[in-house]
Amino acid sequence: MRNISADTGTTNVLRAALWMSGAIASFTAMAVAGRAVSFELDTFEIMLYRSLIGVLIVLIVGSATGHLREVTRRSLGVHFIRNLAHFSGQNLWFFALTAIPLAQVFALEFTSPIWVLILSPLLLGERLTSTRAIAAVLGFAGILIVARPFSEPPSIGLITAALAAICFALSIIFTKRLTRTESITCILFYLTVMQACFGILFAGFDGDIALPSASTAPWLVLIGCAGLLAHFCLTTALSIAPATVVVPIDFARLPVIAIIGMVFYAEPADIWVFVGALLIFAGNYFNIWSDTRKKRVA
Repeated sequence: MRNISADTGTTNVLRAALWMSGAIASFTAMAVAGRAVSFELDTFEIMLYRSLIGVLIVLIVGSATGHLREVTRRSLGVHFIRNLAHFSGQNLWFFALTAIPLAQVFALEFTSPIWVLILSPLLLGERLTSTRAIAAVLGFAGILIVARPFSEPPSIGLITAALAAICFALSIIFTKRLTRTESITCILFYLTVMQACFGILFAGFDGDIALPSASTAPWLVLIGCAGLLAHFCLTTALSIAPATVVVPIDFARLPVIAIIGMVFYAEPADIWVFVGALLIFAGNYFNIWSDTRKKRVA
């Protein structure tokens, strides 16, 4: 007799893998597009146009599906902090794309969950367990191997990529707080609207906002669409399969972007970036596996 439960589990894993393929392609496309437009636009201008495109998409999709009515004003303060952290992290990330190899940017981006483990006890009141402490130690060991600060002073690109990961962690923490009371549509609405306002403010601080050219406009559309699509694919994959399945697939972003860096930008393949990234991944995966195991026991 066929095991229906096993067949369903296999199907869910395959579906999650398919969604994660979309997330990997979207994150990679956003990195390539971000580097392409950086020669004409600064990071604030990139974020401005990305957010404006995001606002348009959220309004169209939200109106078509009837979810715009879910937008409330009860958590504006938390939305503001969450989006300020994300806006800062995204600007730092776009800058890092132009300053260091793409593989290093992605490797350091994977440290965001480690920072979530460290900051959650302070901001969410969660307990720092021994498992999470071990995961954090593994993650920091990976950071040291990727950045190698003892062999030479860290470059501005490494510093901004590391700071971007911390900002993304803050964004994750406050998003987690928002999901307790707000819908995804509400969160995405304020994400795009508030960051568009931040973009206008910072891009226009010098009185000069560069308009997209014929060559940069398609890349900006790609950034705006890929940014929303990546997170939608990732969230959908997590809703289908456990994090222990999804996270290893997400790690495939690193070799994919490393190959693109080698082929299109003549960036050397640094074995130590992969060694450090594997340690960072080990810390993240150990924490997820431990939490999943505890829930099964409970």
